Amino acid sequence: MLNKFYKTKEIQRLGAENGLDARLFHQAFISFRKYIMESVSLSADIHIILNDICCGAGAVGDLFPFFMQHAKQIFPMLECMEELRKISDLRLPPNWYPEARAIHRKIVFHAGPTNSGKTYHAIQRYLTAKSGIYCGPLKLLAHEIFEKSNDSKVPCDLVTGEERILVDPEGRPAAHAACTIEMCSVTTPYEVAVIDEVQMIKDTTRGWAWTRALLGLCAEEIHICGEAAAINLVTELMYTTGEEVEVRNYDRLTPIKVLDEALGSLDNLRPGDCIVCFSKNDIYSISRQIETRGLECAVIYGSLPPGTKHAQAKKFNDPNDSCKIMVATDAIGMGLNLSIKRIIFNSLMKPSVNEKGEKEIDAITTSQALQISGRAGRYGTMFEDGEVTTMHQDDLPLLKEILKASVDPIVTAGLHPTAEQIEMFAYYLPHATLSNLIDIFVSLSQVDGLYFVCNVEDFKFIADMIQHIPLTLRARYVFCTAPLNRKEPYVCTMLLKFARQFSKNEPVTFEWLCRNINWPLVPPKNIKDLVHLEAVHDVLDLYLWLSYRFMDMFPDAAMVRSIQKELDDIIQIGVLNITRLIRISQASSGTVPEDFTLQKTSIGDGILSAAETTIAKAPGQRRIRGQKATSSRLGTTQMDTQGQIQGTLANRLIQQGLLSKSVLKKLEQEWLARHNGDDSDAPQNTNAKKGKKRK
Repeated sequence: MLNKFYKTKEIQRLGAENGLDARLFHQAFISFRKYIMESVSLSADIHIILNDICCGAGAVGDLFPFFMQHAKQIFPMLECMEELRKISDLRLPPNWYPEARAIHRKIVFHAGPTNSGKTYHAIQRYLTAKSGIYCGPLKLLAHEIFEKSNDSKVPCDLVTGEERILVDPEGRPAAHAACTIEMCSVTTPYEVAVIDEVQMIKDTTRGWAWTRALLGLCAEEIHICGEAAAINLVTELMYTTGEEVEVRNYDRLTPIKVLDEALGSLDNLRPGDCIVCFSKNDIYSISRQIETRGLECAVIYGSLPPGTKHAQAKKFNDPNDSCKIMVATDAIGMGLNLSIKRIIFNSLMKPSVNEKGEKEIDAITTSQALQISGRAGRYGTMFEDGEVTTMHQDDLPLLKEILKASVDPIVTAGLHPTAEQIEMFAYYLPHATLSNLIDIFVSLSQVDGLYFVCNVEDFKFIADMIQHIPLTLRARYVFCTAPLNRKEPYVCTMLLKFARQFSKNEPVTFEWLCRNINWPLVPPKNIKDLVHLEAVHDVLDLYLWLSYRFMDMFPDAAMVRSIQKELDDIIQIGVLNITRLIRISQASSGTVPEDFTLQKTSIGDGILSAAETTIAKAPGQRRIRGQKATSSRLGTTQMDTQGQIQGTLANRLIQQGLLSKSVLKKLEQEWLARHNGDDSDAPQNTNAKKGKKRK
């Protein structure tokens, strides 16, 4: 009888009208059924109704009032559903910004591909205005405009999540500001505002910041730069504010050509080449192989500090520097001016996170391919004509297909619940956790067809992580919006320590921080050390970010910034020696770091799996891990009594760039040391030798 109640469509409809969506209805029914079946005694009213239904004198629908009464006990929000629906109504975002609606803004969309001059024209207008604000997606871009503006004798402040630089000696705000888009003010009036890379309004995690800037900036002129795919959406959004959009289209200033031949081998590299990978593993692999060929390469990936990225870019761009090759992730897609002749895609498959927070691996989109390819050939550099190809011939047809496809139009803009909205929710649901408040808000939120609610999984992750720490709701919300890579356990641990210290009302001092990060730090000895230093840099960024939200509790921002600069220099040393660190990580007695699982890469004549060349520690001996077939394919390795490596494998590994003569000499020395009385290794080598003879 209870199951019949659950399956009745009319009951489900009534539940939805009273705030129970399918998920909540199911949970409420499970609890209600358990209550009915397992209670020792029931109230007289429900006992009579149940008896009538069982005897055929009543209908299952008669249970609905009792069901809703039970549902409200386990879901308190149902008591105030109407109020909660009003708070989470996101259908009219333009109304959130009354200051912007009070003026009639001129909207100019500069649309075009990379290297088309669209941002240049917008910035020229910004520099000639009496006041202006530049809003970019990266600290690097904000820094670039900050420097360009001040170099042009236009006083400009810098505002990012972790840094504030006021050019006025007395601390008065300048008329111009360059900021990361999340930090733009929607209450300060400006003559001109520039919103860069507007296509990121569709980003599942950060899109809300572009929506906020587009709808909320109080500027007489809004200059928008980005892909043409966003024109229709921006036009629709501005229609809802009563503002028209003037579109200015730009063509690429220099040609770019898709080659008919893949690179095939790293032996075919030329000055000005940039190999694009989508994982640090591949970065490490490729850079090591390039170095063994006697070439020097710059390395850029997302988790590097901005200073290190700049230093690597400067090294690559310097015509007097011997570094003429770059290995990078798609971090070069924006924010860096690079003198690249040829872009080479090592792979076309890229991991991503979908709207549900799930990891997926798929081919790069046309938009991504165009953004990265567009870095080849740049107006005003030594390589004005650009080229693009792939590492492997098999990938080339797919790349051409991706580049020829039309870019999908952007149809929705991101939104995110504000601290004020969550506080209003908490007023009605005082016992709910912040993570639950966010869940309820998203489930009840109403958006029209032009918007979507951004992914809140990172926010919820931090909320759950610090739930046990006693904090006010506003402080808890701020901690949850902190820039944090949840894949970095060390950074997550430090955020927990920050929150605990904050909850005890004890300032997070410079001395406290130095103790917890073991400052001073030294240059990395291997890749694992380098990865840790990058994580420490993120911790210092986190401190600086919090210092601008809780100045009294994070009081030593200036000193933290000074050691962060030192750490940046230390990381630069590590990156400059990255191939040496990789060799040490492989050749040391310790295990190879987990993030050093290399992918198959084309080398010389054929394809050799890195697993077949990685030196690893096995129980009782050092050995080269690989398939049995490797030895028959490459030849056997022998060591004579003098410890000299002979046979075809050593020669071939050197020829293919997998082994340098210096590393070979080091291996010989280690082998000799173990055979000349090293007690710890002697039994192991004896066993290994016997095993080899048996084999």
